[in-house]
Amino acid sequence: MRILLFLLTNLAVVIVVGTVWRLLGFDSFLEANGVGLDFNALLVFCALFGMGGSLFSLFISKWMAKRSTGTRIIENPSNRDEKWLVQTVRQLAENAGIGMPEVGIFPSDAPNAFATGWNRNNALVAVSSGMLRRFKPEEVRAVMAHEIGHVANGDMITLSLIQGVVNTFVMFFARVIGHTVDRVVFKNERGLGIGYWIGTIVAEILLSILASMIVMWFSRYREFRADAAGADLAGKAHMTSALRRLQSEMNTPSDLPGELTAFGIRPGGSKFGQLLSSHPPLDKRIEALQTR
Repeated sequence: MRILLFLLTNLAVVIVVGTVWRLLGFDSFLEANGVGLDFNALLVFCALFGMGGSLFSLFISKWMAKRSTGTRIIENPSNRDEKWLVQTVRQLAENAGIGMPEVGIFPSDAPNAFATGWNRNNALVAVSSGMLRRFKPEEVRAVMAHEIGHVANGDMITLSLIQGVVNTFVMFFARVIGHTVDRVVFKNERGLGIGYWIGTIVAEILLSILASMIVMWFSRYREFRADAAGADLAGKAHMTSALRRLQSEMNTPSDLPGELTAFGIRPGGSKFGQLLSSHPPLDKRIEALQTR
């Protein structure tokens, strides 16, 4: 049902933007200036690649996460810690009203955990060996509750939806800008000239930065929601304690692959500042929990 909603929402956005584009006369303006483009075909092309790529990434997210992190799925618990972890996740999943996810442990000394998967009733939650070893049981339980909150909220699908929409419009507007530069500035009247390639590349870089800001804004917003879900499932005091413990160990570098940073519980850091950070500062997350 969520995947169907994903597709219908993306289709609706494309139709609305295409309609607004014509009502405002942008297509007529560009044609009058010699920018001969089939906007319908271009929009469909960009939607297929932008949304298709996002949907494909969503479907293979569990497979990629397991292989990129070396996550070992606990099928038959071999010790007391593994048995406790599986039982804890099962209880949290039941309380959240979702199916039992796969439970895994990935080798990393840095305290971290993540959740992924396209199906909220068949997701994957995993915790690092370092967190399982050093954190108190109630803190690990709160972290797992946070990850279960991501799954229950459908965050993976929603993030893919947003990513698909912004991918589509980055591709679309970059190519419109490239054609405009080629025809109007470089006065090229045949085929695709150097102006198209320069304009498209520069526009894609600039628009991608703007698109990333939008996606990362939602990623930060969903962290607050997952913290709230974790507090509801495991207790506000334990969720707050887990975040404080994460804060005290921020000097241990995270080694989650870049594509999974947004799905981990701890900030991965951004060279471009808070606007492109996938996680809010831990201080703000703790403050939000204490004031709810």
